[in-house]
Amino acid sequence: MPDRVLIANRGEIAVRIARTLTARGIESVAVCSPEDAGAPHARACDRAVALPANAERSPYLDVERLVGVAVDHGCDAVHPGYGFLAERADAAQAFTDAGVTWIGPPPAAIDLLGDKIRSKETADAAGVPVVPGLEGSDVDEAAVVAFADEVGLPLLLKATAGGGGKGMRRVDDRAAIPGAVDAARREAQAAFGRGELLVERLVQPARHVEVQVAVDEHGGAWAIGERECSLQRRHQKVLEEAPTACLTDAERTALHDAAVQLAVAAGYRNLGTVEFLLDVSGTTNDDGTRPFFFLEMNARLQVEHPVTELVHGLDLVALQLRIADGEPLGLGEDDPAARRGAAAGAPGTTSATSGAPTGAGPAGPPAAVGHAIEARITAERIAQGPDGPRFLPAVGPVLDYVEPTGPGVRVDSGVERGTVVTTSFDPMLMKVIAFGRDREQALARLDRALAGLVLLGVETNAGFLRRLLARDEVVADASTTTLLEELLVEPEAGAALAAPPVAARDRALAALAADRHRRAAEHAGPGAFATPDAWRIGAAGRVRLELQDPDDERVDVLVRVGPDGLEVTVGDAEAATSADPGARTATDGPWTWLHDEGGTWSWRDVPEVAGGPGAVAGGLVAPLPGVVLAVRAAVGDAVTEGQSLVVMESMKMELDVAAPHDGTVTALDVAVGDHVARGQTLAAVEEQA
Repeated sequence: MPDRVLIANRGEIAVRIARTLTARGIESVAVCSPEDAGAPHARACDRAVALPANAERSPYLDVERLVGVAVDHGCDAVHPGYGFLAERADAAQAFTDAGVTWIGPPPAAIDLLGDKIRSKETADAAGVPVVPGLEGSDVDEAAVVAFADEVGLPLLLKATAGGGGKGMRRVDDRAAIPGAVDAARREAQAAFGRGELLVERLVQPARHVEVQVAVDEHGGAWAIGERECSLQRRHQKVLEEAPTACLTDAERTALHDAAVQLAVAAGYRNLGTVEFLLDVSGTTNDDGTRPFFFLEMNARLQVEHPVTELVHGLDLVALQLRIADGEPLGLGEDDPAARRGAAAGAPGTTSATSGAPTGAGPAGPPAAVGHAIEARITAERIAQGPDGPRFLPAVGPVLDYVEPTGPGVRVDSGVERGTVVTTSFDPMLMKVIAFGRDREQALARLDRALAGLVLLGVETNAGFLRRLLARDEVVADASTTTLLEELLVEPEAGAALAAPPVAARDRALAALAADRHRRAAEHAGPGAFATPDAWRIGAAGRVRLELQDPDDERVDVLVRVGPDGLEVTVGDAEAATSADPGARTATDGPWTWLHDEGGTWSWRDVPEVAGGPGAVAGGLVAPLPGVVLAVRAAVGDAVTEGQSLVVMESMKMELDVAAPHDGTVTALDVAVGDHVARGQTLAAVEEQA
C-alpha cells in the first residue's frame, strides 16, 4: 500500500477519497486553487498544497505542476478522483514516468477508451453490441445530413473524445443539423481540445444501464453489479440507483458478461464503468431478452459509485488502492462485504455477480443486497421560461448548512457553512444517497433526506429532485433516457417540476413574516408607538410586506397580531396561512433565505426605485455570471422572438440569451470572451411595430 497519496481533485470526491485513506492509515495530500483556500477537501487531508492561479487552465488540470507537487511532497501514488484529469492518458503517463503510482487504468487503456470511435471498434471486435453510426475525421454537416437521410431522425452527435455529456447534441430536425454540429464541435474543442464528432442513430425509448467493473493485473475481472442512470437532463445524470430493478436475470448476466469482455479486450486495469443503452421499445432477442448497445466506457471512478458501495458492501476506493498496489481481486479482511459473509464464487479468469465465472481466478464480488438511490445536488437556479423550466448556474455564499441524517442516509459533500460557490468549477456540491431494504424504502428515505437538507445562500436543485422522485413514472420505475426532458417541455408537468405548489410557497412566506415580526419585536422599544404591528386605536393594524423572488415575481404579505397570535395573509387569500415553526432563516444583503418543510426559498423587499442598467427598453441582460462564447447578431439585424443572440458559458454549461420579441438589434454591448456579471446588459432589441 502507498504511504502518501496526492488527491489531484477537489470538492466532495476529494473529501470522500481522503476518508478512505485516513481509515487505512495512509497520509493524504490535497491541492487547492486560490478560490479553495481552506476548503473542506483541503482540511480533510493531512496536508494541503496551494496551487497558483492559472489564466490558461484550471489549476487542477495543470499536469506538470501536479506532478511536481507529488514529487516534492514525497507522494508515492496519486488518485485523480473523477473529471477531466482522470480521463487524460498524458496525465497518467506523466505521473508514472515520475515514479508516482497512478490509481486508475493504464495510459494506453485511457487513450483507447477516451476515443469513442476506437472504443466502439474494440467493443464490436469483442462481440459487444454497438449502436449503428457514422464515424471518422470527415464527419461534417454534409455527412450528418446524408446519414440522417439514410437512417432517419432523431440522431445523437457525440464528441469522439471525453464524456460527461460534453459535445453531445440530440437532433430531431434536419434543419437543425448545421447548428447542432457547430455547437457540438465548439463544446468538444473547449472541453477536450478536439472537435471530432461521431453520429449515431438514437435508440429510444431506452434505459441507461451501466456496469461497474474491476480488473487486476493477474487476469481477474469482476462485474460489480449495475446502476440505473436513465433520469438525465442534457445528457447529465440527476438520479442514479442500484441495482437496476427492471432487468431479468438473463439480461443482467448478459450485460455483466459484455462489460467484462470489453474491459479485458481493452487491456483495462483498476475500476471502470461500461455504459449501455437497453432498448425498451418492446423488441426482444430470440431468447426473450431485450437488446442492449454499448455506449462508452468511463476509465475512472464514477460520481454515482456510492450506490454500488452501499448495495455490495464494498469500499471501491479501497479496492482501487489494492489493485494499484498489485494485489489480486479478492475480499480483504477490512471490507464490510467480508464481514457480511458474502459467498465466494467458483474460480474464474472473469467473474460477475451473476455467479457464472469461468477459468481460474478470484472469487466473485458480493451480491447486491437492498437498494440505493443517489441524488446529485447542484448549484442551480430553476426559472420558468417560455419553453419550460430553465436551469441556470447559481452562485453565492453558503450562509447555513445542515446535512440530513437518519437510517440508511449517506452524504458525500464538498461544502460547509462559509463556502463561496462561484462559476469557476462544476456546479455539483454534494450527493445525498439513501439505502433501504428495497426500492420503496430507499425512495422514502431519500425524500426525507432531501427534505432535511438545509443549504441557504445558494439555490440548488434539491426541491426539484424531490418533486421528480414523487412522479408516478419514477415511483413505478418507468424511467427512460428521454423521460425527464419530455416532462420538462410538457407545460403542466414542467411547471410542477420547476416550482413547489403555491400552498408550500405561502407557508414559507408565513414563516418569513413570522420571523421578521419576532426579530422586530425583540428590538422594539417601550411604548405603543414602538410596537411592530402597525398599532391603531382599538386594534392592531396590518403590516404589509412587499416582496420579490429571484425571478422578480412580486407577492404581498399582510401581517397582524390577532387574539390567537400572529395572522399572516398572502396575496389575495381570504384566510390566514400558518407558518412552519421549525423554519430556518439567513440573510445576505437584501435577500432573506428560508428553509422549511416545503423547501428552500429566498425573497427581498421590492426596491423603491425600479430600473438599473438592464432596464432599457428591449434590453437583454445576463441571467447569470459567465463568459460570452458567441455573438450571433449585429446592430441593425432584424431578429425574431426566441432567436439566439448571445451564447454564454457558466459552470461548464452553455446558455442561449434570446430575443424577447420580433424586432431590430439596436445595441450590442459584449464581444466573444467578455466576462459578464448577472444582470449586465448584453444587447437591446427594439420591438417591431
